[in-house]
Amino acid sequence: MNIEEFREYCLGKKATTEDFPFDESTLVFKVHGKMFALTGLNRKPTQVNLKCDPERAIELREEYDGIIIPGYHMSKRLWNTIIFDSRLPKKLLLELIDHSYDLVVAGLPKKLRETL
Repeated sequence: MNIEEFREYCLGKKATTEDFPFDESTLVFKVHGKMFALTGLNRKPTQVNLKCDPERAIELREEYDGIIIPGYHMSKRLWNTIIFDSRLPKKLLLELIDHSYDLVVAGLPKKLRETL
């Protein structure tokens, strides 16, 4: 997966917006104003930060050592940095994007969740 495919997949999620709230090179994806994914456009290789269940985050870091690491500049407990690497299955990356989105949606007020 490349950065453009990542962007298109994120934008395909309901009520998702993109913006640059931190600087001109950090692209952030939000659902109803809450961040679920971000990436530095100037970072090589491409890396993305995604929210993750704390127990699953630890398991993923162990299984994909060096490819999935604690979230860069994020809560290390709740966020992972995923480095785009040929050893990382595309299907897993898509699942992790979905998981991050779902976690954020679950934390939204009921009225907002019902709009999705």
